[in-house]
Amino acid sequence: MNDLFRKAARGEPTERPPVWMMRQAGRYLPEYRELREDYSFLEAISTPEVAAEITLQPWERFRPD
Repeated sequence: MNDLFRKAARGEPTERPPVWMMRQAGRYLPEYRELREDYSFLEAISTPEVAAEITLQPWERFRPD
C-alpha cells in the first residue's frame, strides 16, 4: 500500500485523492469475461493463479495508485 492511500485513510492532507478500485470494477472487462468462460466462479476463486489474475486485471489496465 502506498503512502498516498495511508495518508488519506488517516485523514491527513494529500496532494490529490488516491484511487480506490473495488474488485467488482473488473467484471465488465473483456479479459475477465473471457477468463470466466473457462472457469466457474468457484473454480476461479479456488485456483490461486486464476484468482490472482482476475484480481490484478483492473490494475493492469488502469495502473492506479
